[in-house]
Amino acid sequence: MLHIDIIANASTSNTTNNTCADESRSVHIPIIFMTIGVLSNGVALVILVKAYKRFRQKWRASFLLFASGLVCTDCLGHIITGSITIRVYAMNKNWARIDSSGHLCPFLGTSMVFFGLSALFLGSVMAIERCLGITQPLFHSAKVTSRRAMFILGGTWLFALVIALLPVLHFGKYTVQCTQTWCFLNTKDIKFGVDSGILLLFSSLGLTALSISFLCNTISGMALMRSHIKNKLNRQGKSHHVEMLVQLMTIMLVSCVCWGPFLVSVATIGSLNASPEAITSLLFSVRMAAWNQILDPWIYILLRKSVLKKIWKITNMCIGRQNIRLHNWNCSSLQSTIKSAAMESSLTAVKRQPEISRIN
Repeated sequence: MLHIDIIANASTSNTTNNTCADESRSVHIPIIFMTIGVLSNGVALVILVKAYKRFRQKWRASFLLFASGLVCTDCLGHIITGSITIRVYAMNKNWARIDSSGHLCPFLGTSMVFFGLSALFLGSVMAIERCLGITQPLFHSAKVTSRRAMFILGGTWLFALVIALLPVLHFGKYTVQCTQTWCFLNTKDIKFGVDSGILLLFSSLGLTALSISFLCNTISGMALMRSHIKNKLNRQGKSHHVEMLVQLMTIMLVSCVCWGPFLVSVATIGSLNASPEAITSLLFSVRMAAWNQILDPWIYILLRKSVLKKIWKITNMCIGRQNIRLHNWNCSSLQSTIKSAAMESSLTAVKRQPEISRIN
C-alpha cells in the first residue's frame, strides 16, 4: 500500500476521542522505506524482463507479463505515496499548509485505493492464469495470448481506478486520518449509506481477490501433485510450473498476512460495528499492509529456480548428503531427451528401409 503508516503510531488509550498517538517522527524514515521499496521493485523488474527474454514460451509469457505489471504497480505506488509522505513529514503534518487547495488528500486516497486493489487483483489474475495453464494447458495455449494478457492487465488497472475514483465522484469521500499522515476513505462518524457502502465495497473486493487466489492456487497445487504421481508432465515443464506456483503461493500468503487484518478492519467499520479498538486496529493493520509492496519484489528475487537450486544444494551439503537429487533429476532429464532422440532416429530408419528395397 504505502510507507505512510509503517511509521504511524496507534495509541493504547481507551478513550474514544484519542485513539491515535501524536508522536513526531523523522522524515528520514519514509525516505528509507521509499528507497528500499523502489530499489527492490526495480531489481525484481530487471529479473522478470530478463526471464521474459530468455524464456519466450507462450505459456510463460502471460505469467511474466502479469508479474511485471504487479512489480510496476508496486514500484509506482512507492514513488507516488512515498513522495507525498515525505512532504507530509517534512511539513510537520500541517495539512493546512500541505494541502491548501484541498486536492492532495483526495489524490493520496485515490492512489492508496488504486495501488492496493491493483496488487490484490493482479495476484488473483496470476493465480487464475496459472490454474488454467496447469489444469487446461491446451485451452491456455490457444486462448491466453500475450495480446489478451495485456488487455486483461489494462482492464484490471482500469477496474481498480474506477473503484478508487468513486469518492472523487461523491460516492463517499477521502479524509485525513487521525494520525495526520495519510488519507483514506472516511472512517469517522460514518452512517449507513454511501460512506459505509464504499468501505464494504473496498473490503469485499479485496477479500474476494484473496479468496480467488487461495482457491486457484490450491487447485493448481493439487493438479501438480497428481501429475507428479502420474508423470504426465515433462520434467522441465514441471519445474517451471513448480517455480511459478511457489511464487504465487508466497505472494498469496504475504497478501493474506499483510492485507487480511486491514480488510477485516475496514469491513468492521463499514458494517457500523466499529469501536475505538477497531479504529486502533485499523491503524496497526495499515502498517502491516504497507509491507506488502516491499515484500512482493523479494519473492521474485529469492524464489527463482536458480536460487532455489543453490539453496537446495547448500542444504544437502550442510546435512552431509552427497547424492543430490537435483543433479540426478537433471541427468534423468538429459537421459530421457537422449532416449527420445534415439527412438526418433530408429523410427526414421525403419521408414526408409521399404523405400530402399523398392529401389533395389
